[in-house]
Amino acid sequence: MERTCRSGTRRLEQLAWPQLVQAASQPGSTVVWPFGAFEQHGPQLPLGTDALFADRLLDRVLEGLPEALPIWRLPVQNLGFSPEHLGFQGTLSLPAELLIRQIEVIGAQLADAGFQRLVLFNGHGGQIALLQVGARQLRAQRPELAVLPCFLWSGPDGIGELLEEPERSQGLHAGLAETSLMLQLAPELVGPERPVDGLLSEAPPPGWSLEGAVPEAWLTTDLSRTGVVGDSRGASAELGAALEERLVAGWRGLLEALLGSSWPPGSAHGAGTQP
Repeated sequence: MERTCRSGTRRLEQLAWPQLVQAASQPGSTVVWPFGAFEQHGPQLPLGTDALFADRLLDRVLEGLPEALPIWRLPVQNLGFSPEHLGFQGTLSLPAELLIRQIEVIGAQLADAGFQRLVLFNGHGGQIALLQVGARQLRAQRPELAVLPCFLWSGPDGIGELLEEPERSQGLHAGLAETSLMLQLAPELVGPERPVDGLLSEAPPPGWSLEGAVPEAWLTTDLSRTGVVGDSRGASAELGAALEERLVAGWRGLLEALLGSSWPPGSAHGAGTQP
């Protein structure tokens, strides 16, 4: 019996090479590459927190998309760029140039196979800018491949509504949101501690912040003794379930809209589908 690319999986590593060729040849063929990190997340969360979030939430997002949509995923990239956390044992961080080179090499090979879009689905806030650089360099080298660097927590609407201040703006790492989401996705990996640490005792000058429009290149040890930057004391599986629901629904809608469009402009896909 002839094998087709519709084998009931969206994981590229589970396809035979003729199935992958068929998948890549479909109009608008898109690959999502989830990125995490291997870094301390306080005394209560595992080192692979960001990778677990990107991996499991992406699976849930893809499960809910119509089967006919031409979208597949790569295995999660577990090691990332985390120099801000190297003051805590257990953190493993790749050099920036190595991670960028990985994006260039793998992206070029996906383009060679015929895929038209690559979405970098990133769960680690400390490498947002780095993945944007890698995406830009890959696009310059392979203009036929659309490259879209995305951050897990900043795409869908309504995430901030679930968090009150100051946690909404200051809970940057292993705080209320991440601890709650882990309690929902993998409660067996969550320790009993609920630290509150790293919150600013003095407000920055007007217009400045740790992250935002005018950010600082902070190190975790500048702020925290536990590795936590935020307040995890109110974490709950109930909040985690609400965060999961909004993240999954938001990304599902975003990817479905992307696949139904000729976005982004200028790529071979976009140019080929414009009237």
